[in-house]
Amino acid sequence: MSQGLKVAARELGVAVTHSWAVDIDADATATFKQNFPAAKVLTRDIRRLDLSDLSEVDGMAFGFPCNDFSLVGQQRGTRGDFGPLYSYCVSAVERFQPKWFVAENVGGIRSANSGVAFEEILGSFVGLGYRLTPHLFKFENYGVPQRRHRVLIVGIRSDLGMRFKVPATIPGFRSAQQALEEPPIASDAPNHELTRQAPHVVARLEALGPGENAFSESLPVEHRLNIKGATISQIYRRLSPGVPAYTVTGSGGGGTHVYHWSEPRALTNRERARLQSFEDDYEFIGSKESVRRQIGMAVPPVGAAAVYKALLMTMRAEPYDFVEPSLGAKYSSLIEQLEICY
Repeated sequence: MSQGLKVAARELGVAVTHSWAVDIDADATATFKQNFPAAKVLTRDIRRLDLSDLSEVDGMAFGFPCNDFSLVGQQRGTRGDFGPLYSYCVSAVERFQPKWFVAENVGGIRSANSGVAFEEILGSFVGLGYRLTPHLFKFENYGVPQRRHRVLIVGIRSDLGMRFKVPATIPGFRSAQQALEEPPIASDAPNHELTRQAPHVVARLEALGPGENAFSESLPVEHRLNIKGATISQIYRRLSPGVPAYTVTGSGGGGTHVYHWSEPRALTNRERARLQSFEDDYEFIGSKESVRRQIGMAVPPVGAAAVYKALLMTMRAEPYDFVEPSLGAKYSSLIEQLEICY
């Protein structure tokens, strides 16, 4: 999200200083420091973070852990081990009272705890004096070469008298092939090491066409996986070159690394970063698997930039094209009720 703000500020000619960043993962903080050298960067467990160590800011961005909100899991929501960590973000907003904040999570956050968790989170921020706009962003509609859907909550401090509007989507899309080939990736680009593929994986991939996976009916029996029950569509799934990529993930075992449409191999981390819309000079720090995790967990900068451009224009009272929030009248009515209540 920080890179997205950097891109948006550059395109609008706005001066932005990234003051500080906090994460529990040492490689993630090293990556942030590499790309934002002037920022204060802390490797901390947020539960043991002293907010007095941080400076005042005009805006904040955070993505609290999605483990308990993801549809791939038990969806324990705020009753899980990680779900309650959103409250530390609430505490930071309460402490610094920024003019705005952007919070990010997976689409499953809407249904965790039968929908109660999301309402609880919204109420926490409204209670601090913020006007909220929650929206399910489909980032492929904003120029990201990947089908990636995430809920963002944009809050603006109520006393400023403004409300964020969801920016309109752009026509067309950017395909996986365009992302990886236009322009070509330099051979010495950072994080561009190939993964060694086992012979049986190469043979399986060679038997698959673009868009097919390990459960495709056309795959010869000898290359099929010995798995009964549910089939996961992204296992050994090759990209379809002419459309946006499927969602890039940050973890998983064999068959989850995203596979080239014509070459029998997994993508490099640089190629995954391209699908996430990172520019090639954004360097990730850490082992190959650590870098893969960081890329897969990131918010696509081009998608974030669209949000931030609209937010910065809102703060400057400049008009822009917008659409109605996708989360429907339910949350609009709930937020209005919460605002009246508080």
